[in-house]
Amino acid sequence: MKPALPGEMSKEERLAQILRVDQAGEYGAKRIYAGQLAVLGKSRSGDVIRHMAEQEERHLRTFDDLLNQRQVRPTLLSPVWHVAGYAMGAATALMGEKAAMACTEAVEEVIDAHYAAQAAELGDDEPELRDKIEQFRAEELEHRDTAREHDAAGAPGYGLLTAGVKAGSRLAIWLSTRF
Repeated sequence: MKPALPGEMSKEERLAQILRVDQAGEYGAKRIYAGQLAVLGKSRSGDVIRHMAEQEERHLRTFDDLLNQRQVRPTLLSPVWHVAGYAMGAATALMGEKAAMACTEAVEEVIDAHYAAQAAELGDDEPELRDKIEQFRAEELEHRDTAREHDAAGAPGYGLLTAGVKAGSRLAIWLSTRF
């Protein structure tokens, strides 16, 4: 991480921001999968979704622990992500298994870029956190690939659906970074 210039946040403030937004993202992912499982839990894709949800739960526990260890508050928007994540998961699942997979694919593409940028920014200043982010990034890419294998592109309105989910994901990142 580069040293702060006058008017910029300190390394500690930036690190807190990174932890806060990542914890929020993993919480949102947990809620998306909860919404999908409420609709598709007994479908043929239920076990696939459940596996991805379990990995997201592990990611969330890691970031919860890091927030506690480093005394960083979570985002103030957690109640919003609680409802919005579940609603997005349930809504896409109600559109069908392919739409749920398209949601997963879109979210994970945004997270891939987000985590890659963070890992590059952290560099050797925070090697343990960087490595954990890279590990989680690899698992998120597995989720993206799983969604593709389950015909995410066959979802009704695929282009519009994924564009909307990506825009929402980027907005959630932007907001959670600031609040």
